[in-house]
Amino acid sequence: MKRAAGVLLPITSLPSKYGIGCFSQSAYDFVDWLAQAGQSYWQILPLGPTSYGDSPYQSFSTFAGNPYFISLEALVEEGVLTEAECKAADFGRKASDINYKKIYDARYPLLRKAYERSDIANNPEYQKFVEENHWWLADYALFMAVKARFGGRPWNEWAEDIRLRWDNAMDYYRRELYFDIEFQQYMQFKVFQQWHRLKDYANEKGIQLIGDIPIYVAMDSADAWANPELFQLDEENVPVAVAGCPPDGFSATGQLWGNPLYRWDYHRSTGYQWWVTRLWYCFQLYDVVRIDHFRGFDEYYSIPYGEDTARNGHWEKGPGMDLFRTVEEKLGWHPVIAEDLGYVTDTVRQLVRDSGFPGMKVLEFAFDSRDSGSANDYLPHNYTENCVVYTGTHDNETLVGWLGSILPEERQMARDYLWDQRTPEEELYQSFIALAMRSSARTCIIPLQDYLGLDNRCRINQPSTVGSNWRWRVTRRQLSKKLQAELLRIAKLYGRANWDALEREQAGEQEKADAAETEA
Repeated sequence: MKRAAGVLLPITSLPSKYGIGCFSQSAYDFVDWLAQAGQSYWQILPLGPTSYGDSPYQSFSTFAGNPYFISLEALVEEGVLTEAECKAADFGRKASDINYKKIYDARYPLLRKAYERSDIANNPEYQKFVEENHWWLADYALFMAVKARFGGRPWNEWAEDIRLRWDNAMDYYRRELYFDIEFQQYMQFKVFQQWHRLKDYANEKGIQLIGDIPIYVAMDSADAWANPELFQLDEENVPVAVAGCPPDGFSATGQLWGNPLYRWDYHRSTGYQWWVTRLWYCFQLYDVVRIDHFRGFDEYYSIPYGEDTARNGHWEKGPGMDLFRTVEEKLGWHPVIAEDLGYVTDTVRQLVRDSGFPGMKVLEFAFDSRDSGSANDYLPHNYTENCVVYTGTHDNETLVGWLGSILPEERQMARDYLWDQRTPEEELYQSFIALAMRSSARTCIIPLQDYLGLDNRCRINQPSTVGSNWRWRVTRRQLSKKLQAELLRIAKLYGRANWDALEREQAGEQEKADAAETEA
């Protein structure tokens, strides 16, 4: 495989007219921008519908898409909405921020209006979509419709008959909520119709999409409600244990995520059918799949349900290579990135090696004076080719923010490693981008905020906090020709330029020029 580079930018962070990044023209413009910058990859965050707190890693479904991503402009072009209706809605006024409350209050009424005008039941493409995706769509659409009927409460607080999926209750709600269910199916149809158009366009331009899937599903999800046998739940579908991370130097109480844990013995008895299906589905959506919290397949942290913190958890063995051998036997080989960050043991390292998947290297972890042993793994001279290097991820500070927050001795350690004592502090982030780009890692992914030299006001997520995460958006002005030229220059300098994409862009420009000359 060739050396390559890409950019990390969530769909939500794209510029847009209506408050949040989506599959609108801005997404296509960003693909063009990447292609002309010599990039090979666009890495996004999970596409699922977000729950309370707006985290894409806590979704109502592992298979569904987020209705926020539906392009309202495309619905206007279809004639099911008007531009005046979209402009009249209040999505928030700040181009660099997402106001999720206003998005929720404004988008769903518009989408409902579009559905009611669509005559979707008679659309052959919709009918085909529903038929082909019935295996997950039926449960998801019913789940969301019933959730709305119960005022948005989690499914384990619903009435017993529907919480436990008694046949008479299932039949009753399917009849009672028929149009609400169809509305949910309509939104999924539009999400994936628009997503596949965008992905096809990106691939035609030579850009590959890196998707991201959480290892766990949310407790309040259609997955847990419809398939309780897959998880460590009791006879009343109450969790026995939940997921998280143990206490460490960054958190004295650990992290209590609250996701239900898998019943791995059951998965093994089915030939890992649910996981095979999940990954097959993801391989249809993305060119490369990044699996979050990969270490959980080696060992996972189990916290007794009802605990207030993660202190009293313990480690359990995961499925290991048995799962990935089964997946490859049934699906063949597909490109995967293993998110092997955090507390990494020798057995986790061995699992990543045995899988053959590239692991992740994060430069911000390389100069941590509190954990020099682990930091050594992230120093570029220790990289193999089979890894993906990042300056930081969506969970990290921006480079500029990180440089301003680390200890003076850590900053000096970094300067010594860079062999750079002269670069002004405000420009030092550029040296770290160059360090990542010239490393031996086959793939280099840089968050867009780092290329822009933005501080922590523009970081995507600060783990274990709520209220200000997942909100940052890039503006159209920031996606400048000057920045594009800088990305292209450094990609060429370190042998990572996507020459195929550049040649396609040049050919496309020549075709336009020839057509204009012929017309003249």
